[in-house]
Amino acid sequence: MQGGNLAGDRYILRQATMTRLIAAAYNLDVANVQGGPSWLDWDRYDIVAKAPPATSKEAIRLMLQSLLAQRFGLVVHTGTAPMPIYVLTAQKDKARLKASEGAGDPICMGQPQRANQGPGAIPQVEVICHNETMEKFAEFLQMVEGAYQSGTAKPVVDSTGLNGAYDLDLKWTPIQLLARAGGDGISLFDAMDKELGLKLTLETAPLPVLIVGGVNETPTPNLPDLDKHMPPLPPSQFDVAVIKPSEPGERISFTPRGDRADWRAITLKDHIRFAWDINFHDDESLVGAPKWLGEDRFDILAKFPGDDSAVAAPGAPQLLQEELRQMLRALIEDRFQMKEHLENRAVTAYHLIAAGPRLTPADPKARTRCDEGPGPDGKDPRIVHPELNRLLTCQNITMAQFGVLLENLANEYIYSPVLDDTGLKGSYNFTLSFSSIGLIAPLGGGAPPPDGAQQAAEPNGAISLFDAVKNQLGLKLEKQKRIEPVLVIDHIEQQPTAN
Repeated sequence: MQGGNLAGDRYILRQATMTRLIAAAYNLDVANVQGGPSWLDWDRYDIVAKAPPATSKEAIRLMLQSLLAQRFGLVVHTGTAPMPIYVLTAQKDKARLKASEGAGDPICMGQPQRANQGPGAIPQVEVICHNETMEKFAEFLQMVEGAYQSGTAKPVVDSTGLNGAYDLDLKWTPIQLLARAGGDGISLFDAMDKELGLKLTLETAPLPVLIVGGVNETPTPNLPDLDKHMPPLPPSQFDVAVIKPSEPGERISFTPRGDRADWRAITLKDHIRFAWDINFHDDESLVGAPKWLGEDRFDILAKFPGDDSAVAAPGAPQLLQEELRQMLRALIEDRFQMKEHLENRAVTAYHLIAAGPRLTPADPKARTRCDEGPGPDGKDPRIVHPELNRLLTCQNITMAQFGVLLENLANEYIYSPVLDDTGLKGSYNFTLSFSSIGLIAPLGGGAPPPDGAQQAAEPNGAISLFDAVKNQLGLKLEKQKRIEPVLVIDHIEQQPTAN
């Protein structure tokens, strides 16, 4: 989902499931929206609504509640449900915490990466907290834990029994990099134990939830003369942009800062891939690219449309990814004199076939979903086997839906939708544990493996998506050629026009 802020007189939400719409309307975590039909996490909606520019966030939420009730017939009620939580405890006589002197505001802040790290160094996440109580630290850990495991953040409850405020310094290795770090890596949970003498333990507890009693999959129709009431917004363009060659050795980065976007040390090829929404691992979907396009690096500093005074105001422009892509496309076409067109060509794709399926039939009334991270039980095999740093948990998924999802959930391996040729009916529950492309030596460049050949086991224990699908699910991803649209570059200048 993108959006969710009022920009001028428009409230925009893109690619929102009904679960996320309800969570936004009632200011809840998505995990606290329970019940409802199976499509609640599958169908996606775009909402563009008009409201007075000065409308508060609280009023916007009430408006969204009314919209969901009127247009979708949403009915909800409060209740409780057993939910996974993390309990924060202090190990007896082992807590290593420094009492704060009490000066300054309580805060936990992530630290920038240390400069002058050697080539191939594995970055660590570092957080420094000042004057922080354990209750507030538990709230901070909820956000950290959700991002660490790439799943829905679970509540963290303080049961340390520690009073007062503390200064804390905590460092850990991102879970996706634990395998590469080897003995030098440390998980978030081990870091909590070794560095602070604190433990995070997964438990279950009854928590307040919002239960969906009824909702319609299809909303009531829009007004027939909608353009008169809410004229379409003009195409987005940057107000001004500065483009210059990158300095030698400059670090690759992208940083949205208030009213501007700041790209550094990025090739024009990658700028084009982002602007036209082309998979960064897919070389077949971008045709006619000169060699320099993937070598010359540029810094782009661009200002979003709108006057300076609006940036800090409540109605400041919101950054939607599709609008950012649109603005970058227009900039590249203008400054690099790029001419391009879309064309259908044969590219590498996959279809899914049955090879002794090992799948668990699902309850057809359960929510249809496939998420990165552990399931409701919170168990995460990546902690024990960091070389398997990708974990998909799927519930009530048909094979056709799984094929659609793979293009996004495993986009290092799969660049187009996967066609279902399994012949399997119904829906299934399963988990899929595999390694990112960077841990698969034969696939270092992102190239697909040979047809029908199982990859040799990696010395580091890594497993490719193709082997995981075959060995864990009893399915097979077979390569084929399929006609798909590709972007063809007809002309592009190596140097941009003057700033």
